[in-house]
Amino acid sequence: MTQAAPPPNTPRLEDRINYAEVLPQSTKVLILVGTLLGLFLSALDQTIVSTSLPRIIADLNGLNLYAWVTTAYLLAGTAMVPIYGKLSDIYGRKPVLLFGIVVFLIGSALCGMAGEPWFGNLFGSGMMQLIVFRGLQGFGAAALTSVAFAIIADIFAPAERAKYQGLFGAVFGISSVIGPLLGGFLTDNISWRWVFYVNLPIGLIAIAFIASKMPILASGLKPKIDYVGAILVLTFSVPLLLALTFGAEATYGWTNTTVLALFAASAVSLVLFLFVESRHESPILPLSLFKNPTFAWGVTARFFLGAAFLGAILFLSLYLVNVQGVSATKAGTATIPLTMGLIFGSIVSGQIAARLGIYKPLILVGLALMVGGFYLLSTLNADTSYSTVIFFMVILGLGIGPALPLYNLAIQSAVQRWEIGVATSSGQFFQQMGSTIGTAVFGAVLTSTLATQLPVQLRAAATGQKPAIAAQLEAAAKSASQANVSQGRGNAPTLDDINAKINDSFAKTFGSVQTAVQSGSLNSITQNQLLPEGLRNGLAQIPPAALQTEQGKAQVLAQIKSQLGSAQTSALADAKTTYALSSRAAKVGFANTISHIYLISIFVALLAFLSTLPMPNLRLPKKGEGSGGEKRGGLASMEG
Repeated sequence: MTQAAPPPNTPRLEDRINYAEVLPQSTKVLILVGTLLGLFLSALDQTIVSTSLPRIIADLNGLNLYAWVTTAYLLAGTAMVPIYGKLSDIYGRKPVLLFGIVVFLIGSALCGMAGEPWFGNLFGSGMMQLIVFRGLQGFGAAALTSVAFAIIADIFAPAERAKYQGLFGAVFGISSVIGPLLGGFLTDNISWRWVFYVNLPIGLIAIAFIASKMPILASGLKPKIDYVGAILVLTFSVPLLLALTFGAEATYGWTNTTVLALFAASAVSLVLFLFVESRHESPILPLSLFKNPTFAWGVTARFFLGAAFLGAILFLSLYLVNVQGVSATKAGTATIPLTMGLIFGSIVSGQIAARLGIYKPLILVGLALMVGGFYLLSTLNADTSYSTVIFFMVILGLGIGPALPLYNLAIQSAVQRWEIGVATSSGQFFQQMGSTIGTAVFGAVLTSTLATQLPVQLRAAATGQKPAIAAQLEAAAKSASQANVSQGRGNAPTLDDINAKINDSFAKTFGSVQTAVQSGSLNSITQNQLLPEGLRNGLAQIPPAALQTEQGKAQVLAQIKSQLGSAQTSALADAKTTYALSSRAAKVGFANTISHIYLISIFVALLAFLSTLPMPNLRLPKKGEGSGGEKRGGLASMEG
C-alpha cells in the first residue's frame, strides 16, 4: 500500500513526540481513567434520561416535543464528531477533550434548570429550553466520543491498544445498565433535574485527571483550518438526520415537501463537501483515507453495525412490552444480558487480539455470532419464553462486543499518526449515521408491517366465531389498520374497562325500562332504536292491561330483568372471548412484525460481515516494531 504523504507544515518524524514510548505507565493509567470518565459521561447521558422523560414531560407540559429531547442531542453530537476529530489532530486531544467536557457540563447544568422561573420565556416554554440545552450537551458530548478513542492510539503502542480498546466498549455497556436504573432512582426519590446535575461531579473529576496528567497529545500539524468543510458537514448531516426523523413520523411522511426539501439540501451539501474536501490542503475528512482499504471497508462496516445494533435494542423493548407483557422498567432491565454479553465479548476479544496480534478473524467471528443472534431473534413469536429471549440477547451481545472496539483498532493501525484523530472520529460518525438511518428505516418497517399484520391476525381470530364476536373483531381489524402503532397497546381498554362499560349499559337499559313500566306506557321505549331489537319486540308484546296494577308491573319487571340478566351474562362472556382473541391477535401481530425486523437485521449484519472481508488482515506490530503508522506505511504486515 502506498504511504500517504503528510500534510503541509508537518514536523519531521524525529521531531514529533511518541507519547506511547515517553509516558510512564502510571501517567497512562491516569489519562485512561480521566478519558474513560469523560466517555462514561457521554454514554450515561444517552440512557439515564430515558426513564425520567415521563416526569419531565409532566412537569414541563411538553408531550408534543417528547422525541426532540433525544433528537436534539443526537443531531448536535453526530454532526460535530468529524469536526472535533480533525481539530484534535491539529490542536491536540487535551484541549478539545477539555472543551467538550466543559461545554457538556454547562449544558447539563442548564438542562437541570430548564423551566425554572428565572429563565422566563427564553426560547419559549420550559420544554423548548430543555431541547435547546440538550443540543448544547450533544455539542460537547461529540468531543468526548470522537477524541476518547483516538487517545488510546496516542498513549499506547499498537501491540497494547487492543487490551484497552475493550474497556471503552465496556463503558458503553455499563452505562446502558446503570443509566436507566440511576435515572429512575433519582427521578423517583429526588428530582428529574438531578438526572442532569449528576454529571457535574463526574465531569469535574474527569477534568481534574485530564488537566493535571494528560499532555497535549498534538500531532504537530499546523495547517489551514477547513472552515468551509466544517460548515458543509453540518449542512449535510443535520438536514439528513432531520429528514430521516420527520420522514418516519406519521405527521410528515416520506413524501412530505419539507422532508424532500431537507433531503435535497443534504444532497447538495454532500456534493459541495466532496468538491471542497478534494481541494483543501487539510480537509475535515481527507478523501485520501478512502484509498486505504482498511479505513474504507472499516467505516462501511461500522455504518451497517450501527444500524443493526440500535435496532436490536429499540425493538426488543417493544416486543417485551407488547408481547411478553412486561413493564417498561423490566423491559429496560431486560437488555442487561445483552450488555453483559457485549462487555464480555469486548474485553475478551481485546485481550485475545493483544496476544495474537490480529483482529480481523475476531471481528468476523463476532459478526458471525451477531448474525446468529439476529437469526435467533427472528424466530421470536407470541409464545417465546422470557428466558429464551434472554439467551438470544446474550448471543447477540457476544457477537457485537468484539466488533465495536476492534474496528477502531484496525482503522488506527492502518493510518498515519497525524490521521488517527480524523480517522477514528470518522468511524464514529459513520456508525452514528448508521444508527440514525437504521432507526428511521426500521421504524417505517414497523409501522407498515404492523398495519398489515394486526388486521390479518384479527380477521384470522374471527374465523369460526359466532356472529357477534366476529363482528367486533372485524371492527377492530378496520380500526387497527389506521391506529398509531408507535403507541403499542398501552392505551387499549382493559377487560375490566370493557366489563364496566357493559354493566353500565345494561344498568341504564333496565333503568329506562323500569321508568317506562312504572309510567304504565311502553310506547317511548319500544320506539327507542338504541335498545336491542329483541327487547323492543318483547316489550311490544306486553298487553297494556299488564301494567295497570303494581303486581303486574312487578311481574313484567322481574321477567325483563331476568332476560336482561341472561343477555348481560352472554355479553360479558362474549366480551371476554373477544378480548382474549384480540389480545392474542395483537401479540401475534407484534411478534411477527418484530421477527420481520430481525430478519432484515440479519441482512444488515451480513452487509457488515461482507464489508469486513475485503479488509487487509493486518498484524499488530510487536514491541519495538514501531508504534505509529509512519515507519510502516500504516501497516505492520499483511497476512493473506
